Amino acid sequence: MFRITKEFHFSASHQLCRLPPDHQCARLHGHNYVVVVELAAAELNAFGFVRDYHELSPLKRYIDDNLDHRHLNVVFGHDAITAEWLAKHFFDWCKARIPETVAVRVSETPKTWAEYRP
Repeated sequence: MFRITKEFHFSASHQLCRLPPDHQCARLHGHNYVVVVELAAAELNAFGFVRDYHELSPLKRYIDDNLDHRHLNVVFGHDAITAEWLAKHFFDWCKARIPETVAVRVSETPKTWAEYRP
């Protein structure tokens, strides 16, 4: 199996409203998110790629236009936008457009990662 990844970055705020009020993540705060999309294929295409990295440009546009420097609770109309939730969201978004998508990882801090892989 051939595997490739591409990394995307954005900054946004969120608030985990379901947590107790004294929990630090219940307060409005922000992150410099890192999103890593993983694609896989058993065979390479005619150009020798799993997929041309340029074909992931729509994800960058989606992130830049809709998520970067936004409040994610408002964008998604949801009160529990976690890294895990975002990983699933990005996976679903990518899988609908890029069939080779096999996993998405999301980082909120340099030391933490969440992954969605069906």
